[in-house]
Amino acid sequence: MQRTPSLPEEPDRLGARSLTSAVFASLKAEILACTLAPDEKLHIGNLAKRFNVSIAAVREALSRLVADGLVVARDQQGFRVSPASIGDLSDLTQTRIEIECLALRRAIERGGADWAEQVESAWRAMLDHRPGDDEWPALHERFHVTLISACGLDWLMRFRSVLFEQTERYRALSRTRATPTRDIHVEHHAIVEATLARDADKATELLTAHFARTRDLAIKNYTNHGDTSR
Repeated sequence: MQRTPSLPEEPDRLGARSLTSAVFASLKAEILACTLAPDEKLHIGNLAKRFNVSIAAVREALSRLVADGLVVARDQQGFRVSPASIGDLSDLTQTRIEIECLALRRAIERGGADWAEQVESAWRAMLDHRPGDDEWPALHERFHVTLISACGLDWLMRFRSVLFEQTERYRALSRTRATPTRDIHVEHHAIVEATLARDADKATELLTAHFARTRDLAIKNYTNHGDTSR
């Protein structure tokens, strides 16, 4: 996969923050797509030359990625892409299950007709696409965000976003290997039907199984990175 080309030359202090944001966005996309591999060292000087920005801009972008959990900073060793492991994936998936099932129960209880229409619309928007399509990541995230958007807890939604991004990184790692047949549209449709029927127990059961299946497939396919002993 070709990495993002260099950014325009840094013009002045007023433009520094926008350039930092552009470096942040580019590096984040590459980490989530695993173009930058887990535990890969991130050389600040090389990145500054590549993006044609200052070292300070790169350092600030990397610090923001540390806050997002996508990069780690180690004493005397600089910055590296966060490592990956099956233990981390299992922890991540269970945390996501706990948070999103709580959010889904609240959304089912609180959501009105407009929310229900948005859930069905987000599901239908995915029907002409499959994982691997260019449009899929945005449509898939929109669906899962919409599903719990009526939960009424902004902080929970922020935590959910961080967890989703981390899950997408593992999903990208597992795409390089053959994946068993899975009808993702059937899984999503079942979740939507239970949600719109206001059956919180069934909806959360299906959502849990959906996340667990993603985890299990990723573990099966993911063999070349991370510590599989945890």
